[in-house]
Amino acid sequence: MSEVLGMIAQLERWPELYALGTERLAQLVDATRLSALQKAQALAILAASDYLFEQCVRHPQWLFELLDTSLSEQLPTLLNAPLWQQQLLELDEVAVKCALRERRQQVFTRIAWLELSGQISVEQSIQWLSQFADCAIQTAIKWLVHNLQPVYGIASDAQNNPQNMTVLAMGKLGGGELNFSSDIDLIFSYPHQGHTQGGRRQLANQQYFIRLGQQLIQLLGQTTADGFVFRVDMRLRPFGDSGPLAVSHTALEDYYQNHGRDWERYAMVKVRCINDEDADIQLQTMLRPFVYRRYIDFGVVDSLRRMKSMILAEVRRRKLSGHIKLGRGGIREIEFIVQAQQLIWGGRFVSLQQRSLLVALKQLTLENILTPLQHRCLADSYLFLRRVENYLQEFHDQQTQSLPQDPLAQCRLAWVMGYTSWAEAEQQIHAVLQQVSRCFDDLFGHPLPEQHPLDSQFEALWQVDDDDNHADLDVSAEFIGLVREFRHQVQRRVFGEKGQQTLDQLMPRLLPMILAYPAAEQLASRLFKLLSQILSRSAYLQLLLENPGALKQLLKLCDASKLVAEQLSLYPMLLDELLDPQILYQVYPDETYAQQLSQFMLRIAPDDLEQQIDALRQFKQIQILRIAAADSAGALPVMKVSDRLTELAQALCVQVVELAWQQMIDRYGYPDGIDATNLQRGFAIIGYGKLGGIELGYGSDLDLVFIHNCDSYASTSGPKVIDSKQFYLRLAQRIMHLFQTRSRAGILYEVDMRLRPSGNAGLLVSSWSAYRDYQRQQAWTWEHQALVRSRIIEGDGALESIFDSLRHELLSRPRDINELNENILSMREKMRQHLDRSDQQQVDLKQTVGGMVDIEFIAQQLVLAHSHQYPQLTRWPDNVRIFEQAQTCGLLTDTQAKQLTETYLALRNESHRQALQAHREMFAREKLAPELVAGMASIVQIWAQIFECSV
Repeated sequence: MSEVLGMIAQLERWPELYALGTERLAQLVDATRLSALQKAQALAILAASDYLFEQCVRHPQWLFELLDTSLSEQLPTLLNAPLWQQQLLELDEVAVKCALRERRQQVFTRIAWLELSGQISVEQSIQWLSQFADCAIQTAIKWLVHNLQPVYGIASDAQNNPQNMTVLAMGKLGGGELNFSSDIDLIFSYPHQGHTQGGRRQLANQQYFIRLGQQLIQLLGQTTADGFVFRVDMRLRPFGDSGPLAVSHTALEDYYQNHGRDWERYAMVKVRCINDEDADIQLQTMLRPFVYRRYIDFGVVDSLRRMKSMILAEVRRRKLSGHIKLGRGGIREIEFIVQAQQLIWGGRFVSLQQRSLLVALKQLTLENILTPLQHRCLADSYLFLRRVENYLQEFHDQQTQSLPQDPLAQCRLAWVMGYTSWAEAEQQIHAVLQQVSRCFDDLFGHPLPEQHPLDSQFEALWQVDDDDNHADLDVSAEFIGLVREFRHQVQRRVFGEKGQQTLDQLMPRLLPMILAYPAAEQLASRLFKLLSQILSRSAYLQLLLENPGALKQLLKLCDASKLVAEQLSLYPMLLDELLDPQILYQVYPDETYAQQLSQFMLRIAPDDLEQQIDALRQFKQIQILRIAAADSAGALPVMKVSDRLTELAQALCVQVVELAWQQMIDRYGYPDGIDATNLQRGFAIIGYGKLGGIELGYGSDLDLVFIHNCDSYASTSGPKVIDSKQFYLRLAQRIMHLFQTRSRAGILYEVDMRLRPSGNAGLLVSSWSAYRDYQRQQAWTWEHQALVRSRIIEGDGALESIFDSLRHELLSRPRDINELNENILSMREKMRQHLDRSDQQQVDLKQTVGGMVDIEFIAQQLVLAHSHQYPQLTRWPDNVRIFEQAQTCGLLTDTQAKQLTETYLALRNESHRQALQAHREMFAREKLAPELVAGMASIVQIWAQIFECSV
């Protein structure tokens, strides 16, 4: 009520409006019958809108209803669809048309007054208008079907199942954002072919639904003495005005798969079935692949930009500079920004698949596609302009979005918006339009960069026949040969006109950028291999063409790392990560990978196993790309690289176990001793090797052992019963399946299970008692060496505790040091014979004398030989901290500890460098840094000191 009082108080400052309201009030009612407050309200109502005045003239009692302070609470009653429909069923056509139109005027007058007086927000207004449209359509269909039934009966499919017409709402009605005088954009469809049954005449379903649709349009859209309900626009249906008025769901799907254009994808963002929830779900599932591409889709940008240019050309032609919908910075531009971003990113982020503009805008910000500042600008501007649009239409119930030229209308708009003059209102409106226009230009408005003069020469290199020697270009014959070879490869491929045009635009810009790198031929080879993988995906070519920054990042990464180039070739979806360098080089802190993965998995439906498997692999590849990018840029030291890679693997292990566990209990129920209230699972994974030692590298596999602590053969509690020990075996098999199944995104990790009790001959999962007994009684020295670099990476706290105790017990056993050294030396010699690939030219950094394995064996010898005296040696599973402890205990001199640590880190760093170039741990001897050669020599000396004499 305070909003109304404020509006009334302002009215006296606008003499022309006050006089208009006074004149109109005198025509309608004896003002002496009204209280002072009612009179003031009535003056405001009648001054605010010609439409409200006209309706009060036709229905004088409505003026008093508008004065009711509980008006906003009463309005939802008018939208009660079931009650309304039942009342209309027995009316004839003339009466039902009259009733629909009268209800429309009842609803619209109330919404207009509530919004003009500031009693409801524009969000509430567009929601109620959309709700009324849904109700009107549903009511009209129900009346039509009821009255057509005696003639045609009921539409049925081949199995005699009843068929109903599916009404698809597009545009603002689809998004639940209808404005006051909007048309409604509809598409008519039906589930299956068939015929009507039970009437005097039989029709094919399509003919029946076409007639039903025609009569629905007339029932709603025909202008009578009472006006109309809604103007109906059917031009968005398949094939537009030349297409049939109603098509089956199958024909609808076929059309969009084979004929759908980008502007139709844009329109389909908001599509909604308004009269059948089940059909809505079915159609959304059917249309989603057409609207939202699986990969980030920058291919749509250029076509949408052309569409926007056509709209702006029409604005200029029609001189619509003051048009708040179609003009620069108008509502259409905001809609374009949001819906274009939805089309680009919606296949990647399911959260963006929203009909509501404001909801989609919020999600775009949450996904870091728009900044919070852009979100505020667009959301506030959208609501402001939608409010202005509704005000303009509520003045006369006319479909207008142009700022008024009439002085009275200007005064009215300034008054209801709360400004003191039209100049002030106009200034604010234009400020908002300019703000949106700037935001639009920042995101989409800029065309492709102008072609550099040099580009024409490279265009010739790309396009001209092979007999041209391109002597005017300072490029090597090898580079020209690579370009020609790639062009010939492209010419043999069929990948569409759009892709070819995009590639022809991209290559003249790309070639000089490649030549700016010292190893241009190597980089060209890597990039051409990548481009050949994405030729059929024009969206990725468009991404690189549209985003010079992303293209620069691509060149930088491919030059620094062959591994990155190969990963991008195998999984082009990773190109999406190049868009924002700040995100690309942002490596999560170790402890947040699990949290980030959980959020990433929330985008996937819980019952969609294929998408879940893909998502795990995508997350891994994205994070490894970021780690590699930061590593290549020198932003991460070697231990931090391993920390990140290890924490990432551990987070993925946890998620895999969670998925496998959920699938198992869904099928088999819980094993004995476990239930839904118990947070423990009686299961754990032990990580060995680089995973256990927190030293993973790029491409490392995972050394795992599975254990459980169930000794019961009792049955599980689910619908399909197995014994509890069998449950854990199948759980382990399920985990292995999730790790190693190859999907579109590759595999998650290679898993090595050879360190389990009895190796490959042993069970896939061991009971705790069997694992403990094996380690105590049967394990070889090399198996206890492996235990040095082991830890629980996923599982129950109770199992972790007893494992840590067993590990300490086993490692700190008193041992005969000569026998221990003999066993370790024997194992090392076998490994060197079978695994060391060093020769006169190349050195195996891992297996060579003085290499990484020698250093690892030294650490293991120190732990196994001396932990009975120094229990702290068993605390850590990683070599660097073992050397720190050994130094503290006096087992290593300061010099020895420093040499071991520095050489080990240098070797690991070089191993990472080799991995980034997709090489194995082999290195040309002549290229070994002198410091590394000296470090490896010092390892040989320390090895001799430890193993060739007793301590």
